[in-house]
Amino acid sequence: MSSSEQSPRAPGQTRPARGQLPLALGHRMARGREDFLVAPSNQDAVHWIDRWPTWPRGILAVHGPAGCGKTHLAEVWRAASDARTIAAEAIGAALQAGDLPEHVVVEDGDRGVDEEALLHLYNSIVETRGFLLLTGRTAPARWSVALPDLRSRLRAAQSVGIGPPDDDLFGAVLVKLFDERQLRVGQEVVLYLLARLERSFAAARGCVAVLDDYSLAAGRNITVPLVREALDAAAVERLAMAGEET
Repeated sequence: MSSSEQSPRAPGQTRPARGQLPLALGHRMARGREDFLVAPSNQDAVHWIDRWPTWPRGILAVHGPAGCGKTHLAEVWRAASDARTIAAEAIGAALQAGDLPEHVVVEDGDRGVDEEALLHLYNSIVETRGFLLLTGRTAPARWSVALPDLRSRLRAAQSVGIGPPDDDLFGAVLVKLFDERQLRVGQEVVLYLLARLERSFAAARGCVAVLDDYSLAAGRNITVPLVREALDAAAVERLAMAGEET
């Protein structure tokens, strides 16, 4: 029975599992249960994670847009190395407490990090021959850093980017997002979205959330006609909200 022939789910009803689309992507386990989808846009980052413990100077920076998988890869490495994740804003407190592990993950280092604290952490990692994994939306060489010593160290760090997703990866991300919400969709829905959505993971997450809400409110399955209606309605709602703000 196709997705268009399924009876609509009632509010609160468990949604049926959906079969996988035939997308030829590799998988990387993280947290013991989640799959990381390996594709040309992220395979260099995966390669560098796999190269540990041979990172130059013990430092690696992984950068890319929101939702591209930086945190997922950081978790892969954290689990493999027994590292600890320290929030960018908590580095100073960890230093003062003398509570630094041998290996450290610092995420979103380009978003308001304490520069003195990060410099001390960097030097400590190098001196103790530990390892440091940094993540950010841009490469460390482009971070807005005022401290010259930190700026030079960040520019020297090995850095690898995660690029925009290609069709296979973006389609697989959409499938995964639908599956996480237990939503049944056909391949024609994914292909329709592939032709229209901005190639960003944030757009994919937002779109699937809109379709989930719209489908549930309408008591209908997610088909191409429903997708068209839902996205048109979402666009109208965004315009209305913009009008209220002006």
